[in-house]
Amino acid sequence: MDRRIIPLIMCGGAGTRLWPASREVHPKQFLSLFGARSTFQETLLRVSDPTLFERPIVITNEAYRFMVLEQLAEIGREADVLLEPMRRESGPAIAAGAAFAQSRDGEAIVLALAADHLVRDTPAFVAACRGGLVAAEAGRIVTFGVKPERPATEYGYISPGEVVAGEVRAVAKFVEKPDAATAAGYIDAGYLWNSGNFMFRAGVLLDEYRKVDAGSIAAVEQSVATATRDLGFVKLDASAFGAAKAISIDYAVMEKTAHAAVVPVACGWSDIGSWRQVWELSDKDSLGNAARGAAVFEDSRNCNVSTDRALVALEGVDDLVVVATQDAVLVSRQKDANGLKRLVAKLKVAAPGVTENHIKVHRPWGSYQSVDNGDRHQVKRIIVKPGGRLSLQKHHHRSEHWIVVRGTAQVTVNELVKTVHENESIYIPIGAVHRLENPGKIQLELIEVQTGSYFGEDDIIRIEDDYRRS
Repeated sequence: MDRRIIPLIMCGGAGTRLWPASREVHPKQFLSLFGARSTFQETLLRVSDPTLFERPIVITNEAYRFMVLEQLAEIGREADVLLEPMRRESGPAIAAGAAFAQSRDGEAIVLALAADHLVRDTPAFVAACRGGLVAAEAGRIVTFGVKPERPATEYGYISPGEVVAGEVRAVAKFVEKPDAATAAGYIDAGYLWNSGNFMFRAGVLLDEYRKVDAGSIAAVEQSVATATRDLGFVKLDASAFGAAKAISIDYAVMEKTAHAAVVPVACGWSDIGSWRQVWELSDKDSLGNAARGAAVFEDSRNCNVSTDRALVALEGVDDLVVVATQDAVLVSRQKDANGLKRLVAKLKVAAPGVTENHIKVHRPWGSYQSVDNGDRHQVKRIIVKPGGRLSLQKHHHRSEHWIVVRGTAQVTVNELVKTVHENESIYIPIGAVHRLENPGKIQLELIEVQTGSYFGEDDIIRIEDDYRRS
């Protein structure tokens, strides 16, 4: 069998360009924007042919680790999951993935992919991987150059040089994001969009990186060598990884190496970097309006609506994006993607909560969602997955009343262990040591009514925890 490729899925970015759907703790790579699966899941499935691809590596962080496992399980895939102790941009992240891949196979060929990109033509993408493999084996760092569909100003460009092998060309130069006139000139000159995805021999990437920043590579390799395993995750050593310089792989390596090459590809690629791009990629009515969720349009054109629950009705407007979640509504002009970036920067100061969390908060055991709250009460809807259980815990400032709506709960309150069925309830006094678990085969759903003087999550005193948070 010919050498296979190890996919390295970059899954640690926060991504606020699709706010309010994308938040700090639940970013766009985990959202289902174009169907039932997230872009992270679609990326994994794209590289699932066992004749070409090996077991993937996913690099993410502590905050996303259980979402990664949950979404892997939903599509029946497994991976080695590396945890970055802090964000250091794509340079150290890709270097860490390369070093880990090299520990699996000294001659490893790695395919580094962003988890939040869309590819509409998987066979064309896989064909480009096969085409670039020969050059990667020969020591080239191959980037995927997308054949432009329009004179885009939001992407960097690549000027292809001489032929290396088959369709693969050397990189003559990388250029930054241009203005519209310059972009049109680039297209006429045969330039390609820089997709930010790469294929390389792990040792070559590390050697080229080492030439320009030996200290960062030493730090990254040390973080991999001294990594620990916890709950199936590979935790990179924090003190070592933190010594690596935060920098993108483009600036660290690609713009400096003499080994850069590009394989041209037309695969319906997008980095989904704005709501306008979501609109461009969505199905539309005869007047150009796109909708996810309940929306009605009257005398409106080229609008984009995404709504979780509330009906959105638009009348007499053009070129608007309206995104309605349960705690925030965005109304914006589609053409000004940078305006949203400026808005989110203001929100991080004025109302940081809406940039960080959704009302529905995901946990490794399931999720909870605030339904109502006041000075002395808070009501939550709690979902616990089959086999899931919360930590053994207590609170200093609140009591809780649990009402089971669906499924069966096993509840521990001090020395008491009780099974609670649908339409039954149980009371948890202030200070009581308690635990909730789902012993059944279906989701457990319950309503939690909290009463007391303080309801912050920092009033959870964990005594035992399956997820090592105690």
